[in-house]
Amino acid sequence: MSSDNSSLSFYFQLSLEGIPHNTSFKEVSGISRGMETEEITEGGINEFKHRVPTTSKFTNLILKRGIASKNSDLINWCSSILSGGLEIAIITKNIEVSLLDEKGDPLKSWNFKNAWPIKWEVSDLSSMNNEVLIEILEFSYSYFEVLSVVNKPPTSLFD
Repeated sequence: MSSDNSSLSFYFQLSLEGIPHNTSFKEVSGISRGMETEEITEGGINEFKHRVPTTSKFTNLILKRGIASKNSDLINWCSSILSGGLEIAIITKNIEVSLLDEKGDPLKSWNFKNAWPIKWEVSDLSSMNNEVLIEILEFSYSYFEVLSVVNKPPTSLFD
């Protein structure tokens, strides 16, 4: 790792509450938080609208990996929710994504609270490509927290 305190994004680990083993994925995206705004028009002022903050907004968490066995605990949980419709209660889980250093120690972690699957997808099948078949899992969640990592200096304003 370079000495400028930059972190490489390819070495990470994913843990799901209630799933016994850490799960490997080739890509994680959707770690994003923003602020929604509302526009208010003031009578008699036509040059602009006031923009005021309302609530925090979080994007969906998207996980990609080589397709897993049908007996995977993760896939069983996702399948039960996605195929159950609204007839069964949705069981949420916390998902933790940890960025690791070259020794495998966490540099930074994000904990996604009350997550549940909203989409399962398989990449396109093509006889012209010699690629691993990828499954894509998309999760909605209430919010995420950036977790403190002991003995590591802060690396951003969101630590």
